[in-house]
Amino acid sequence: MAGPVLAQNETFTDSVAPSTSDNGCTATSLGDYNMPLRIGSLFIIMAASAIGVFSPMILHRIRPYHAGSIQDWLLTIGKFFGTGVILATAFIHMLPEALSNFDSPCLGEGWQSYGAFAGVFCMISSFALQLLELAAVSNIDRIRTQRQEEQKTLDLEKIDGSSTTLVSDAVPPNKSHHGHVHSAGLLEEDQSFRNIGTLMLELGIVMHSIIIGVALANTGNEEFVTLLIALVFHQFFEGVALGTRVNEMNHKSWTKPVLMGTLFMLMTPIGVAIGIGVHSSFNPNSSSAVLASAILDSLSAGILLYNAYVSLMSMEINHNVEFRRSSFSRKVVCLLSMYLGAALMALIGKWA
Repeated sequence: MAGPVLAQNETFTDSVAPSTSDNGCTATSLGDYNMPLRIGSLFIIMAASAIGVFSPMILHRIRPYHAGSIQDWLLTIGKFFGTGVILATAFIHMLPEALSNFDSPCLGEGWQSYGAFAGVFCMISSFALQLLELAAVSNIDRIRTQRQEEQKTLDLEKIDGSSTTLVSDAVPPNKSHHGHVHSAGLLEEDQSFRNIGTLMLELGIVMHSIIIGVALANTGNEEFVTLLIALVFHQFFEGVALGTRVNEMNHKSWTKPVLMGTLFMLMTPIGVAIGIGVHSSFNPNSSSAVLASAILDSLSAGILLYNAYVSLMSMEINHNVEFRRSSFSRKVVCLLSMYLGAALMALIGKWA
């Protein structure tokens, strides 16, 4: 029995070391490393990310608006456009990259012995997100039940200390108040789904942003400009997607939306800065780099897919009474916006 076990351990031990027999796993020369252009790309991507994520927030808060106004239409189109962007980011930009990395010859036989590691990590992150949402909503149910019990106790105390006439006058308001508590609880539950979904959405985007930042900084000069242009659009569209979802969190102050927008704005530039700092010694084809990128892309894809299908498409379209009762033209515009966002992000996948 010791022989097979030892053989398996040796197999997975080999998986953390790059293959020396495959030249494709060695570091490739970047030639004349244009440092000013690399540093400039950091600020270009930061600006594109900022415009994308903060434009919907400013449009949402700059002045009050009503349903059917131009402001409402722009935000609605941006929201559904962003849903398509998120879906395409997972399917086009993350999962194929993860599958390719897990199939890399630079990984040992242990990782190559099973061809669906990308799906496994994607599934794990989806399950984890579902459990997190369940825990949060269960906690809200507990708090709501506790509040209702406290309100019942207060109502009984009022009834005991009042005359018969006062009791008869007080009953209707108390019933109304219970109905209000119940409605507020439902609203809190719905809002909690949105808040958790948006936070997890940003987590998935941020994980992916660092990876693409490091990759951009270590791209050869011939492909650099093309990849930079593609990533500018990539970051702008992702920013729009995130910004419209942050609006749904209904924060009264600017503090949290600005913090979330700033985090998104900085992550890819931070990845670029890291890539610039280690470009002389960093080997993107090493087993550790390939494996880290594969796992992070898989986890991010699971988070984004769960958000896109459950929190965005299902709750905002299929199970949204307001959407189902909206006019046919509004439905068409919303769906076409979603398809357009997915199509444009899929097109960008040709270069990034």
